[in-house]
Amino acid sequence: MAISELPNSRTEADGSAVLRVLSYNVRSMRDDEDALARVIRACAPDLVFVQEAPRFFRWRKHAARLAAKSELVMLSGGATAAGPMLLCSLRATVERTEDVLLPLTPGLHRRGLATAVVRFAGARVGLISCHLSLRKDERYAQAGMVLDRVAALGTPYTLVAGDLNERPGGPAFTRLATELRDGWAVSPWGGEHTSTPADPHQRIDAILATPGIEFLGCGVPPHLDPTDLRTATDHLPVLAAVRVPAS
Repeated sequence: MAISELPNSRTEADGSAVLRVLSYNVRSMRDDEDALARVIRACAPDLVFVQEAPRFFRWRKHAARLAAKSELVMLSGGATAAGPMLLCSLRATVERTEDVLLPLTPGLHRRGLATAVVRFAGARVGLISCHLSLRKDERYAQAGMVLDRVAALGTPYTLVAGDLNERPGGPAFTRLATELRDGWAVSPWGGEHTSTPADPHQRIDAILATPGIEFLGCGVPPHLDPTDLRTATDHLPVLAAVRVPAS
């Protein structure tokens, strides 16, 4: 099934919303920025869960430029969330946003979460973009903090997506997938492996959701320009179509 065969964004008669959701590690936009934007536009997302957004000098300008080139707007995150960021289409009505910094382990990179609560028609949904630690014990603890944040958002439905730095079956991945539904596991579509573009051999990026959100397909989109994928960043994107009930 090609990208065009994944369900398009729409509002159902009962007020539920079909959304296209993208998760993408953009490596601080250090690669081909135009290729990166072309990949995002080709996926036609309503929401983009970004990891490794620009964090340093004039980071807001760089992030805003990516949003504009991708025909989206900035929602939350960036340097203020230590890298995770959220972009959205104008279809979203924003209720609130919050950037969350996680506890710092001396000698390791600071991690954080970009979070928001948005509405699409009658569907209200929480959003969390995350990028977990390279160290196993810290990564497991951060998975628990993500779940705590899911509960704290107070929304009937929540989407969590990001670079988990761990394959399915690992402790942190399993901790998340025990309480959340793993999109690829429940509705595989396209490719599985997200790292690396030149040699895809492992799935370390995922889109997950609380029970009640229906996955209509989730995976690495097929038929994207292979040159753009290789030059845009060092991860492959994960795209899902989901149905969020009205609430």
